[in-house]
Amino acid sequence: MDVKVCKKSCLRWGAALVLPLVLMGLFLLLRGDQALMDRWVFGVMAPVEQALGRFWALLPWSAAETLVVLAIVGVVVCLVRAAVLLIRRREGLAFLRRLLALVSVGLWLWCALCWMWNPAYYASSFTRRSGLELRPHAPQELLDTTLWFAQNAARLSDQVARDDQGHFAEDQRDYFRRGVRVYDNLVRDFPCLAMDSVPAKPLFFSRVQSIFGFTGVYFPFTGEANVNVDAPACLRPAVLAHEMSHQRMVASELEANFVGIAAAVTSDDVVFQYSGYLMGLIELSNALHAVSPQAWEEVVRLSFTPELRQDWQDNRDYWAALSSPVDAAAAQTYDAFLKSNDQPLGIASYGACVDLLITWFGPDGAGRKG
Repeated sequence: MDVKVCKKSCLRWGAALVLPLVLMGLFLLLRGDQALMDRWVFGVMAPVEQALGRFWALLPWSAAETLVVLAIVGVVVCLVRAAVLLIRRREGLAFLRRLLALVSVGLWLWCALCWMWNPAYYASSFTRRSGLELRPHAPQELLDTTLWFAQNAARLSDQVARDDQGHFAEDQRDYFRRGVRVYDNLVRDFPCLAMDSVPAKPLFFSRVQSIFGFTGVYFPFTGEANVNVDAPACLRPAVLAHEMSHQRMVASELEANFVGIAAAVTSDDVVFQYSGYLMGLIELSNALHAVSPQAWEEVVRLSFTPELRQDWQDNRDYWAALSSPVDAAAAQTYDAFLKSNDQPLGIASYGACVDLLITWFGPDGAGRKG
């Protein structure tokens, strides 16, 4: 490549670094204005992403996963070619041009995330939009709510399909197809969640998700809710509902976990109800065990059926077998991402949904009465 041409190309890529940095700086400057973030998220971002979700729903597989794989392959190819240019041909400027291209693409992707998802962390939360009022809860309320979830999970545990060994064995394609109806009842109580549902997508590389400790992911650039289908089957319907909450602009993991559980247990589908009660029970049990291990053991003794015990153990065994430094590193990275967007609880916000569960499904909660 001619040296002058290469220099001009490098300058163009250098200029391409400036605009995304400016746009990211603009987001950092404006994100504290909640009214502006509300207008952007609910007036622009949500309609665009929901339209993208409906478009990509035409494909039976995850477009998000396909794009990520293509991006990874593209980066590897670009790096290999850059290394060849530098080592074999001694073309330092061409090598620099490719590095600038990669850096520029990375900045544009982060800039797109800043405007296509991160504003949801600064817009009005689900708690505010729904009118739910959080308050401190007494240990007895926690115990009562945990027992109620355990009793309902136990009641439904023999109403879902199981294999000869007693493992959860519902047809995955069926409940993915039925998942578009999972929010039908909940939106009556929380109209802020209303939207035309689109099907969630199973991930082909689900095992990789598990290695990193994730059960699903929402991809704002395609509007798709993606579900890890290698993780324990008994919780997949509830995970599906959780990821679909992000399509409704519920950004906080605290709130998304609650919304997913609430959608599942209030649906008319027994499979989603059971999975939702099981996920809620896991959240509540973690909190109750920290307060009173004896009380949790009593809940287990009084409520658990053989079928519920089997699913509980399957979930524990699966994640115990995959525990690794990679999982821990991924958790720390995601924790840092949440905190960078003013989510002070970080990844621990998955457990903080207990307050919302007690508020809505506790002894005096409107969810239990419904």
